[in-house]
Amino acid sequence: MTSHPQLTWAQRSSATTPDKNILYVTIDLPDIIESTLQLDIEEDHISFKARAGNAARGLAEKDYAFKLDFYAPIVPEETQKSLSSRHIALKLRKKDAQEDFWPRLTKEKLKVPWLKTDFSKWVDEDEQDGAADPDDFSGVDDPGMGGMPGMGGMPGMGGMPGMGGMPGMGGMPGMGGMGDFNFEEMMAKINAGGAGGGEDGGDEDGDDDDDGVPPLEEVPATTSTKIEGTEEAH
Repeated sequence: MTSHPQLTWAQRSSATTPDKNILYVTIDLPDIIESTLQLDIEEDHISFKARAGNAARGLAEKDYAFKLDFYAPIVPEETQKSLSSRHIALKLRKKDAQEDFWPRLTKEKLKVPWLKTDFSKWVDEDEQDGAADPDDFSGVDDPGMGGMPGMGGMPGMGGMPGMGGMPGMGGMPGMGGMGDFNFEEMMAKINAGGAGGGEDGGDEDGDDDDDGVPPLEEVPATTSTKIEGTEEAH
């Protein structure tokens, strides 16, 4: 029994620059047996047939095939191909240079369950002028998978502000005793005339009645020695 491989696609359009009037089509099929591969790309259609599988990995070999009629003509001679262990990637040139996107990849307006949009390469029609062309059309490592911000070691986990003892917690206003609390500094403020006087409730001149612990008055040390009825102060 022959099965359909999964296809994904995206496109760019330009009325003046042929290099920007293209299609990206990927046949997502791992472990294609290259000796069985038959790929025919014509102006109005593409057809594919191959056997795929890997006995060493416990994947039984199966036959795959499809034929797809394009919405509009392409230039077969301008086709670029890339075969990897996961898929075949194609970069196809549209024949008719035009500003508008194709409304679909297929000639007929049909629901094709094995054909989907390639969101890793897709851009909206009105935003494509500012979008970079994916030069590596092979798609072996799609953008946003490898070391992209958002995966291992990304901001938001290890060194994210606001997590544990990480930046964003120490000494942060409103967090009370959290962060790098300095007890000696607090005591010095108390001895100097109150904790945060003038900022946390004291009057403008700092003459708060509750101005902290008053300093102790110094009292001269004396000793008294009585000798034959006479007191001497030392």
